Amino acid sequence: MLYHLLYPLRDFFFGFNIFKYISFRAVGAAITALLISFILGPRIIRTLQKLQIGEVIRPTGPKSHLAKQGTPTMGGIIVLIAVILPTVLWSRLDNQFTLLILLSTAWMGAIGFLDDYLKVIKKLPKGLVARYKLIGQVLLGLVVGLILYYFPENAQSKTITSLPFIANGSIDLNWFYIPLVILVITGTSNAVNLTDGLDGLATGLTAIAVLSFGAIAYATGRFDFSDYLNILYLPGTGELFVFALALAGACIAFLWYNAYPAKIFMGDTGSLAMGAALGTLAVLLKKEILLLIIGGIFVAESLSVMIQISYFKYTKWKFGEGKRIFKMAPIHHHFELLGWHENTVVVRFWIVGILLALLSLTTFKVQ
Repeated sequence: MLYHLLYPLRDFFFGFNIFKYISFRAVGAAITALLISFILGPRIIRTLQKLQIGEVIRPTGPKSHLAKQGTPTMGGIIVLIAVILPTVLWSRLDNQFTLLILLSTAWMGAIGFLDDYLKVIKKLPKGLVARYKLIGQVLLGLVVGLILYYFPENAQSKTITSLPFIANGSIDLNWFYIPLVILVITGTSNAVNLTDGLDGLATGLTAIAVLSFGAIAYATGRFDFSDYLNILYLPGTGELFVFALALAGACIAFLWYNAYPAKIFMGDTGSLAMGAALGTLAVLLKKEILLLIIGGIFVAESLSVMIQISYFKYTKWKFGEGKRIFKMAPIHHHFELLGWHENTVVVRFWIVGILLALLSLTTFKVQ
């Protein structure tokens, strides 16, 4: 918004020329996100406490989590406001990538809010029925996929995905690209949701991953950088750098309240939205495969659940009694039950997340 309001005035005052630079607007978005979170955060927490909107802890989870019963939830509202407002304020709103990333974030934020509302306020144990949640995720992926296919910003690269470790490597999926978009957005949204089980875990990992994609967005949107790194040049994707820094700023600020011991949980309102935003970033930047490395922890969390359920069903069918590979899934609970303190699990997973992010960025220099 500021770009459209102030940049045209550069002929009257040269200082407004600064709004042309994506780096300036991205930093502005990050600072704005931080300020919004720090100003609104305490007020939203007090409101949730007053309304007695607290988390209901599953009795089947780790016993140490029972002490968290009643902790305010739906804190994803803070994250959503701190992401959407700065992005609208500092981004170019005539950019397709900006509009799509805002659509994904708001869409899944709304579904997550409905899920939390049904669980916490209407006291429905399972919240939004899983199949309805899945339908919402698939529909979002379908909408994004169809827009990218029929109304591409860069027609020559509309159905390709990048291949890591290969200079300018890519593969054209044609019609199969739309199912890939659905899979990536749905899978990432669910993966972040599954990871949101310990104080600060999903928030910190999302900040790490989105900063990595922010750097990729900045390089991908510049011909000189993309040419030097031998990666796809996608005009217009630099605007995603603004969103990425806004989301990173919102996550870092939310950690102020969400770090152990958490004063508020983000709930599905935040985790589903952040996951969808992360998946959409990977899609728009044509880095769907690289997401498997950058979001390696999210992948491991999802796989641990699938492996646990599959093995339990198989052994129950085969031997009449279900057996488990992990003490509990998702895998962060497995390490808790091994005796790791919750904060230890979170920090160590963050460290692995940082290493994976650095590994993903080094793939550009080995191409």
